[in-house]
This record gives sequence, C-alpha cells and structure tokens, in this order.
Amino acid sequence: MALGQLIDGKWSDEWTERNDSGEFQRMTTQFRSRVKADGSTALVSEPGRYHLYISLGCPWAHRTALVWQLKGLQQVIGLSIVDPVISDQGWRFSNYPGCIPDSNYGLDYLWQLYVKAQPDYSGRVTVPVLWDKKTKAIVNNESRQIIQMLNSEFDTWAAHPEVDFYPEALRSRIDQTLDAIYDPINNGVYKAGFASSQSAYDQAVAALFNALDRQEQALGQSRYLCGDNITLADWCLFTTLFRFDLAYYGLFKCNLKRLVDYPNLWAYCCDLYQWPGVSQVCSTDHIKRIYYAGLLELNPSGIVPTGPVVDFRESTTRRASQFSQRQLSVT
Repeated sequence: MALGQLIDGKWSDEWTERNDSGEFQRMTTQFRSRVKADGSTALVSEPGRYHLYISLGCPWAHRTALVWQLKGLQQVIGLSIVDPVISDQGWRFSNYPGCIPDSNYGLDYLWQLYVKAQPDYSGRVTVPVLWDKKTKAIVNNESRQIIQMLNSEFDTWAAHPEVDFYPEALRSRIDQTLDAIYDPINNGVYKAGFASSQSAYDQAVAALFNALDRQEQALGQSRYLCGDNITLADWCLFTTLFRFDLAYYGLFKCNLKRLVDYPNLWAYCCDLYQWPGVSQVCSTDHIKRIYYAGLLELNPSGIVPTGPVVDFRESTTRRASQFSQRQLSVT
C-alpha cells in the first residue's frame, strides 16, 4: 500500500502531508464546481447524469453516502464503493463484500477516473468524487460541498425532498459549527495519527480532547449540534465519532478517553446511527480494514484487530423527554 498521488497524470508513490515539524497538513481538494437546480451553473441538476464514488471506510466519503441515502437519491445518482484497503496504486475497485465496482467505465483504480477528467492532473486521488457522466468530468471532490449539493439540488427527483439538513434559517450556524469541529476533531484525529514528532502529536491530542469535552458539554444541553433538528453538522461529526473507538483510539493513539466514556457523545452517536437507513451505509468491517490493513506505515503487520465490540444499537437515555421530539427537517 502506498499513499501516493498523480504527478502530471502518472501514478507516483511519492507522498507527504507533513511539514518539517512533523505536523500533518492535509492537501486541499482541487475540484470545486457546483450542480445547481436553478440552472445558474453549466452543471444542470438532472437524474442519471451524476455518479458518486466513495469509500465506506473514509469519514469524508461516508458523510456523502449518508446524505445520499437519507435524501433518497438511490435512483437519481449512481454509486460506486472502492475496496476498503488502499492498494499500491491508491483506491481500487473490487468485488470485496460491500463494494460496488465502477459501472461507468470498468476502471480498476480511481486514479484512472482523475486522468480521464484531466490527463495532466497532479495531486492526491481522494474520495468522495461527484462525477458528471455527460461531460466526463469531476464536478467536485470536496465532501462539504458535495453534501450541500446532495441536500438540496436534486429535490425534484429525491425520494425524500422534505428532508432538509441545511435549512436556510440555520445555514450560518451550521457553517460555524462545521468550522468549529473540522480542525480539532474531524481532521484532528488525523493530525494525531499521522504526526511524526512528539510535539505535533501532543498538540493535536490536546486540541482533540478539548474539543470533544466542549461538545460533550454542549450535547448535554441540546439534542443535536444546532438545536432540535439534525443538520449536516451532525452527520459530519457522526462519521468521526463512529470511527473513534474502532480505529482512532487504538491506531491513531487518540486514547485519553474512548467515545463510550463520554455519556452524551456516545448516546448522540447511537441516536444518529439508529435513524432509519443509516446503518445500511455504515460498515465497521470496511472501517477497520481501511485503517489497520491499509495504513501499513502505522500498522506494518497489517493485522486487523478482532475488537473492539461496539454496539451502536445500544438503548440510551438520550431518547427521553429531556429533548424535543426528533425530526428530520426544520418546520
């Protein structure tokens, strides 16, 4: 396995996202076009035109799968799921259980899709990817922007257009919350796991658990991050929490506390997991394989641990009347 990249359209094992101090610095995504239902961009919203490439193990891709699933876009936007283990040529398509091979071009590796879109592309080959079959182009590979599009731009054909995770009245608050959890939590686990110096690791872990402590306190007062209703911010936090005890606590050495040691965060995670449809796009197997079998830099043996046993179907007191009745959309 190699966390490589494309250089002028050619695959290379060369890769680094660390600075001279050993701090992990995530490369920015490069494709940022938008699909608009109102026709204000060249990318018109229509059924059957777009395709979503994801990994069920990757938290950034997982958030797009959740919105795709809960909005009911299965008949509107196609889906491919890569193998959970990154190969020596990056993400690959396979028939491993839970995967969906590339139905558009029969590709073997995701980098081939990037080169199809841009033959001289240089940069990381990441998931998720929203692909335009009509123009054979990558629309977007930034998860936060993709989930915004999936939330509202395909409502004409969505099975659940009434579901709104990014309501106009809450957008400013949702954006602020997403900003607040991104660096210390969503990206913070990676800053700890991929740190190559003690100081970089110590700094990342301290920021991570300080942020988790803040969210633990906040979720003792509010059912969800932005009030009584689930928003995009919740699904973005959920994908990190869902992986916490499975991978980040052990492999990434984020081990000051387990998620189950946080009463509110643990109950909140279980609450979200138990929403109808969510478990269908959650795979503990893919998650453990992507990290333990796929990141040989951190786990040279490639051995995937049997545990921990984490029961996300556990009943929690969070469902009691201390919070408003759950609902999916702002009324």
